[in-house]
Amino acid sequence: MLNKIKSWARNLKRQIYVLYFAYKDERTPWYAKAFTAGVVAYAFSPIDLIPDFIPFLGYLDEVILLPIAIVFALKMIPKDVLKDCEAKAEEMLKNGKPKNWIVGSIILFIWSLFIIWAVIKIFNLFQ
Repeated sequence: MLNKIKSWARNLKRQIYVLYFAYKDERTPWYAKAFTAGVVAYAFSPIDLIPDFIPFLGYLDEVILLPIAIVFALKMIPKDVLKDCEAKAEEMLKNGKPKNWIVGSIILFIWSLFIIWAVIKIFNLFQ
């Protein structure tokens, strides 16, 4: 059972990298790039839609929502692009993933802006 879960997690990680490379590929349609960018940003983001400390529901996004979003994103990408991106993802996973602190900082900044905006809106509701 544990090996099955580990295999599922590795495959999910690989698919996220496939989506990352598909987003960067100029042959990917704009609508697929837009959706894929959101899925990849959410997958790499340290902040979840549903916080993990909430019992059962906390892991709902990682177990159900994220895989569904990945499937939809993969279906939007042309087959030839997908094949090339799968090869790139496999190569990257073999060599070790690079750390991109700039992208991580941008994602954290965007989430921070969103949280500040939400707090301001909630605060204004009670005034």
